[in-house]
Amino acid sequence: MPTGPSPIAADPAVLHPMPGQPRVVLLKPLVTSPLIEIGEYSYYDDPEDPTAFETRNVLYHYGPEKLIIGKFCALGAGVRFIMNGADHRMDGPSTFPFPTMGGSWSNHFDLLTGLPNRGDTVVGNDVWFGHGATVMPGVRIGHGAIIGTGSVVTGDVPDYGIVGGNPARLIRTRYGDEDVARLLAVAWWNWPVEHITEHVRTIMSGSIAALEAAAGDLK
Repeated sequence: MPTGPSPIAADPAVLHPMPGQPRVVLLKPLVTSPLIEIGEYSYYDDPEDPTAFETRNVLYHYGPEKLIIGKFCALGAGVRFIMNGADHRMDGPSTFPFPTMGGSWSNHFDLLTGLPNRGDTVVGNDVWFGHGATVMPGVRIGHGAIIGTGSVVTGDVPDYGIVGGNPARLIRTRYGDEDVARLLAVAWWNWPVEHITEHVRTIMSGSIAALEAAAGDLK
């Protein structure tokens, strides 16, 4: 009995995945910095210049910390990641970074060494960022989280948490603890892309039990 043609997965290497919509870019084929790691299919949507993501949306990234974003993340226009290079001294009368301005002031560069480094900024898989959200240095955002429009994320976000506000606070979690554990065990974002393609409807609108059943097909 014929089964018809096999489903075809979207191409993760295409810069603009949506025909006629240059405002949408896949980030993995876009970024070039060794300090930025992006998973497949994560995208950024911006009507101005989405291809400038590395310079317009990842700010004060002087290293060595990394920005790590997982697979299947959706970033709305104006989402920004503030990196550790934004830190200034706060233990003296002035916070101005004199040594960075050159001249003999650069002889005092030791005053800028040893500033607090909050480490890598890490975003899990399947995270949705609303328009204009800002993520502060060293934050860790769990899988399946939702970051509300205009949020300023200053602390870690749990898996499947929904946060909003300035500073962002946990509004609720999308699932209870037991269901979150089930979803993390399934980890559909790590399935082979062919299997994801076969089960798109279950991933988007199915129950956790149906997702687990689809995962069982891989064994």
